[in-house]
Amino acid sequence: MIRKLFCILCAYCCLAAPACARQLYRVMTCNIRVALPQDADTGNGWATRRDVCFKVMKDHAADVYCLQEVVGSQYKDLCESFPDYFVFGYEGPEMDNMPDTLYHGIAKNVIMFARKRFRLVGAGTYWLAENPLCGGQLSWGTARARHVNWVRLEDRRTGRQFRVCSLHLDHVSQEARERQIEIFLEEAAQYPDTMPQILCGDFNARPDNPIIALRLPAHGWADVYRLLNGHYESFSAHRFLGRDYHPKKTPAQIDYIFTHGTGVRAAEARFIKDDVGGKYPSDHFFLLATIEVE
Repeated sequence: MIRKLFCILCAYCCLAAPACARQLYRVMTCNIRVALPQDADTGNGWATRRDVCFKVMKDHAADVYCLQEVVGSQYKDLCESFPDYFVFGYEGPEMDNMPDTLYHGIAKNVIMFARKRFRLVGAGTYWLAENPLCGGQLSWGTARARHVNWVRLEDRRTGRQFRVCSLHLDHVSQEARERQIEIFLEEAAQYPDTMPQILCGDFNARPDNPIIALRLPAHGWADVYRLLNGHYESFSAHRFLGRDYHPKKTPAQIDYIFTHGTGVRAAEARFIKDDVGGKYPSDHFFLLATIEVE
C-alpha cells in the first residue's frame, strides 16, 4: 500500500514538474543585411539570398529571432515565409513616410517569436536619440537613426514571462554608440532583476570596446558567448566571404547576445556559419543561444 502511494506521488510530481522546471528557449540574432540594389552586382542581392537566409534560419528552429537591417521588402518576405511566428517591429511613423519598401537610411530590428509557444504581453519601440519618442531622429553624430525593439513574452505552458530586445548601434561614431547604449541601459533598468531580459544585436563594437568590456557588464549584463566558450569569436561580419574572410585589418566579433536578471542563464552559444551551395545568408554570421529561464 505504501509503495503504491509512493508511486502515485512520484507520478504526480512528474506531471507537475514542467510548470516549475527551467524552460529552454532557442534565441538567434541575425543581421540579415539590408536589401541593397548594388549587392545584386556581386551576386549577393536579397532576391538571391532570401531563400538561403530563410533556410539557414529555419534549419536551426529558434523560438525567438532578433533581426537587424530589415527593410519593407524583407519584412513582407518574413511575414509570408514564417507564418507560425509573430513578426513585430517594422511598422512605425518613420516607415509610413517612406515612398516605397526600399532602403532609405532606416532599417528595423524586427523580433519574431513562435506563436504556439508564447503569448505577447507587451511590446514597443524607442529611438536611441535625444528624444527617444521621435522616430528616425539623428543624435550625437550617428550616421543612421538607431532604435530598440522589445517584446515581453509569456510562455503559454508555464506562464513565465521574460523580455527580449533587439538593437543595432551606429557603425561610425563611438560617441553615438556610447550615448545609444546608455539610453538602452536606462530603459532596461526600470525592470526588476526578477524579470529575465535578453539583449540581441549588432553592436558595431569589438570585444575591447568599453560598451562590451565595461558598460554592459557593470549593469549586470552577461555576454553569453564569452561566458560559455571562454573567448570571443574571431569575427562575425565577413562581407559575404564566410570562413574565407581574411582582411588586412584584424577583424573582430561585433554581434552579441546578453542576458540580465535572476533565474536566466545560457546553456549554449555558437555562431552559425552555414552556407547553401557556397552562398551565405548575409554578410554576418548568425549567433544562436539556448537560454534557460526559471
